[in-house]
Amino acid sequence: MALDLAQVVERLARFTGADLTQRLAGFERRAVGVSSATCHKFLCEIEADGALLEAAAEVKRLAGQINVTIHALGILLCLPHILEPDEQVESVSLGAGNAGREFDLETNRRVAEFKFIRWRGGAESIRQNGVFKDFFLLADSETTKRKYLYLLGTQHAEKFLQGGRALPSVLSKDEMVRARFYARFEDRFATVRDYYAAHRHLVTIQDVSPWVWELAQIVPDIDETAAV
Repeated sequence: MALDLAQVVERLARFTGADLTQRLAGFERRAVGVSSATCHKFLCEIEADGALLEAAAEVKRLAGQINVTIHALGILLCLPHILEPDEQVESVSLGAGNAGREFDLETNRRVAEFKFIRWRGGAESIRQNGVFKDFFLLADSETTKRKYLYLLGTQHAEKFLQGGRALPSVLSKDEMVRARFYARFEDRFATVRDYYAAHRHLVTIQDVSPWVWELAQIVPDIDETAAV
């Protein structure tokens, strides 16, 4: 049975203190000279027991779900800003992957993908690959609805899309997308810039930072691999 979150946080906070490194250094010093006769007393004094280990394991379990939670909350909190009068949601995918749905969001007027990641502006090939995948699948969709790619900031993504990275490199990690792309275009496009220039008019790229400012200001870096 899952532990009470408040109790989990309280126990771990007592053990780690304000500075975990200093706390552990203190435990290391205190452990010197501990014997089989005094080991139990030592562990009791520093509150190291099975319950604390269970609490740490519970936090790790919850942390494994945080990316999916951010993705879901981000989409939900964007909806009031996206939906137009008389526009209605037809499907939404909040969990990891699109759960059999083609896009994160489909309404009677648009289809959309969301990426709640913070770009650092350096070598970010995994993020770039994910953005290209979403852009390509939106652009290549046969739907007549408007197509949107919603990002947490657009500067770095647009710089990538207008850059000269080779498409074989961008497509190398996703066999499904690579096969679909080359079946559609063969060797017509050599770089991301080439493809984007010919298809940028098909997809609107929009910054959601004003709508989910909590992510833009507080979360320093988001790994969405569990929710793309």
